[in-house]
This record gives sequence, C-alpha cells and structure tokens, in this order.
Amino acid sequence: MSPDVSPSPPHRLRGMTQLEMESLLDTNGFERYRGRQLYQWVQRRGARSFDEMRNLPAPLREWLAENTVFGGVESAETLRTSSDGSYKFLFRLEDGRKVESVLMPDPKRGYWTQCLSSQVGCAVDCKFCVTGFNGFFRQMRTDEIVDQVLYARRHLLEDQPGANYRNLVYMGMGEPLLNTDNVLRSIRLLIDNDGINLSPRRITVSTSGILPGMEELASSGLNVKLALSLNATTQEEREEIMPITKKYSLVDLLEFCRNRQIGRNRVTFEYVLLAGFNDTPDHAKQLVKLLRGIPCKVNLIPFNPSTLLPWQRPKTEDVEEFSRIIREANLTLSVRWSKALDVDGACGQLAGQSRQRGGSRGMDLEQKPRPEAIQKSLGDLDFFATVTSDDDENE
Repeated sequence: MSPDVSPSPPHRLRGMTQLEMESLLDTNGFERYRGRQLYQWVQRRGARSFDEMRNLPAPLREWLAENTVFGGVESAETLRTSSDGSYKFLFRLEDGRKVESVLMPDPKRGYWTQCLSSQVGCAVDCKFCVTGFNGFFRQMRTDEIVDQVLYARRHLLEDQPGANYRNLVYMGMGEPLLNTDNVLRSIRLLIDNDGINLSPRRITVSTSGILPGMEELASSGLNVKLALSLNATTQEEREEIMPITKKYSLVDLLEFCRNRQIGRNRVTFEYVLLAGFNDTPDHAKQLVKLLRGIPCKVNLIPFNPSTLLPWQRPKTEDVEEFSRIIREANLTLSVRWSKALDVDGACGQLAGQSRQRGGSRGMDLEQKPRPEAIQKSLGDLDFFATVTSDDDENE
C-alpha cells in the first residue's frame, strides 16, 4: 500500500499503516525507523498513551501528542462479564455514538473469538436484528474498527494472562460489505506481521448478501472466510425477514457462492432459527437442496431473544430435529447457541438499550439521506433505516 499521510487533521494512528507512519515522521524531520517503532506500539502492543512508548525520544512523543491522536474508541462505557465467560463491551466513539463487541471463549478448544462491529447501526434492517430496529447512524472508520480488537485483546490479556485470542468475526453491528473500504483496510492492519499478526484464515466476514461487496472481498486477495446470513429457503420468506433480498436475490447469492471462491475457504451459511417461521423439517430438507454442490458449512443459530422483537427461540427438540436432517445429508454443521444471553449479547441489544434510555432510539440529530454508496447498494428499498450524522465524518 502506498504511503498516504492523509487524512489530516487529525492523523488517527490506529487507522494508519506502518508506511504511513514512517512517511509522516520522515516528512516532519524524525528518523524514518521511528515509524516502525510507533506502529508496533500502536498496532502490536495496543498502547493507549504516548507515555508507554519508552523507546521513543521525549521530543518525538511530545510532537505526537500535539499533532496526532490515537483515534479509535474513546472509552468502554459499559463492560459486563457474562456467566458463560463472555465479555461484552459497549464502546463510546468520539462523537458520542456507541457500538458493541463481544469476546467469547471456547473452553473446549482453549481460544477466544471476538465479534466486531463495522457500522454504527445498520441500514439493512433484518427483521430479527435489534441493530436494524435501532436504525443506521454512520460508517465506522478504520481506526474505530481496529481499536475494538486492540482494546478487547489488551483487556483479555490483562485479565487472563496467556489467553489465546485467535478468531475474529465481522458479525456485530452493521453490514460489513456496505463499509468495504474501512473493513478491508482494517483486515490488512490486523493481519500485518508487524501488528497483531492475526491469521487471515481466522477472520470471517459475515454479510446479509451485498453482492458487489462479496465480489470486492473475493477480488481483494485477502484469504479470509465469507459467511452468508441465509436464514430462509425461499425468495419470499427471505424477503419477509431480510428486505435486501429484493435487491440481491437468493438465486444470485447462491450462484455466487457456487462459482466464486474466496481464498481456499468454504462458505459458511448462517441460518438463524426463528420459532414457527423457518425451523420445520421441511425447511431443513429445502436447505439441503439449496446447498447441494456448494462447498460449505452450515452454522445454525437458535434466535437470541429480545423484548424489542416478536420472534422466539425454537424448542430444543425442534433445533435437534433440524440439525439431524442437515447432518444426515453429510453437510458440515455446527449449532451456535448464543453466548452472553444474560448480558443481552445479541447484536445491537446493549447499545440499543443505551439509546432507548436517551430517548428516540438515539436519533437526536437531524435525519439525513443515506450516503450515496450505501443508497446505490440498497436500491429503492423502503427500509426503516436512516442516516443521522454528517457524511464527511464517515470517510
């Protein structure tokens, strides 16, 4: 990636590459190699103050304090620990908006997985998601996406030294592939050898089915995994709970998954089980037919209940019968019983509650049209979601 010392002001360090930091310091009269040291403090060690950077000379630290900002999250306003061991973070951003992230343990395998947000709110308005209910506010910048990882990882290692932070899933608030520039850039920073150095094959990007974004991800050269949130077995049913299907049809999405490969990874199909809607044996059999011939895995997710939404979690026996049909068809299957239920761990729940306490679901700014790129991807669909912040803050 070519050096780019913009945007300025300010220089947000958590969103900058090593080359950009080297160029910034070189341009301002400091040794270029100091850029690598700075980068490692910010991206590898997760430093949160310049005073921590003990191998940088005092004049450089003073210059950085006057001319740059760390960027990212301003604070973790709410942090709860679930009884299943999960951590739930409610991050406050510099404009006062809030996003959330969940850090989940896998005791059997001995590693941790973090679920990241990529937008403040969501414009896609899936009918089973609290984030969509709350509306769309703005895109998250690269530094804000990256800092969710830096903050949570540092917290985990301080609380549980030696913990194995391993997997990353872009499955939190927002539609990642409606914010592809910042999402792909954040991935490049997170897999960089001089940064946290996560394995790209341990990173999953989940989408509701934004075909242009899926194409961009496939063409990016990043060997990450793709997860498609499917949730229905017919066009009509999927339109009912995921209006984006009117723009990108079920047939077209499955055709992409059948013919396009992202790295060497199989596609994961996520299927949220909603009691009485998509959880019958007939639905399971139809799902098997739809996925025939596609190298894939199926991730069943019994719905995570919310008082804001009308859906219910299926009975355990219904989940087991659905699972049996999928397994007997020789499809790779996992059932993801949601983590952090006792801390409202479903996407958008904790941030949504915070907004409600403030009134009007947090829509306290003048409502504005969607950014052009998002409007183009969504088409003319009559979604509930609206944009409520300045476009120039989203770049």
